[in-house]
Amino acid sequence: MTTHFIDIALLTTQTAAHLINLAYALKHAPRPDDQVRLKNKSVGLLFKKPSTRTRISFEVGIHQLGGNAVTLHDHEVGLGEREPIQDVARVISRYMDMVMIRTFNHSEITQFASFSTIPVINGLTDWSHPCQALADFLTIKEYFGTFQNLKVVYLGDGNNVCRSLVELGHLLGVQVVVSAPKSNGLDSQMPHITNPNPIDAVRGAHVIYTDTWVSMGEEGKKNIHHFQPYQVNAQLMQHADPNAIILHCLPAHRGEEITDDMIESSQSKVFDQAENRLHAQKAIMTYLLEGH
Repeated sequence: MTTHFIDIALLTTQTAAHLINLAYALKHAPRPDDQVRLKNKSVGLLFKKPSTRTRISFEVGIHQLGGNAVTLHDHEVGLGEREPIQDVARVISRYMDMVMIRTFNHSEITQFASFSTIPVINGLTDWSHPCQALADFLTIKEYFGTFQNLKVVYLGDGNNVCRSLVELGHLLGVQVVVSAPKSNGLDSQMPHITNPNPIDAVRGAHVIYTDTWVSMGEEGKKNIHHFQPYQVNAQLMQHADPNAIILHCLPAHRGEEITDDMIESSQSKVFDQAENRLHAQKAIMTYLLEGH
């Protein structure tokens, strides 16, 4: 049975921990054989939703592992429109060794995976962003050395990034608090703490995480004014642990969900976090091609 990387909630605690440890090892102590794990392998990158970090990090990661990346844009494929998803899945399975898909509707990637005979990686859907969550917790591991006794607080919109963060936190035994307007809270079956008061939520927190208030494709559908109390700024950070770090998955709307001085502060690990997409995804691809 082909193994895919679709949602964090589908992983075991053991697998989640293994992926983070593997990503850490690939980043900090790469071995010569790490650079040839994808030798003579081709990985398709199918984009229905545009990207900066996802495309670059996957293409570079595939190259560093010795593989070949084939990038496909939606106007070339027309996934589910010009051609049925099940047909595209079976054709790509004949050409490639693995495929990453970044799209809007989550059902498109699950349907693709059900017809694919090669591993499928979720590069982002409106429901979840599992690659980002692995990069997030890799960043947390680097700065704290452990996941024990940490409080992670997510502020803003309970979106796909928030959902995957909560799911991975649950697997790793990390307390995740979601602070959002009631109309934009997280819809998830995973255990998490909800605290709509941002000051109470961040009190004593070790990790303060935010994301854009309006996700791609939702422009004009949300009133951003009721998110204002959830902005990551100097005043809010005074209530967090003095050694707290700030995370943001980018792109950032400076002056909205986070102030310019905070994203540029010494507490900000945003660009380390962005780099860690590369290492996390190299771990995912290695894991999948090893047949786990």
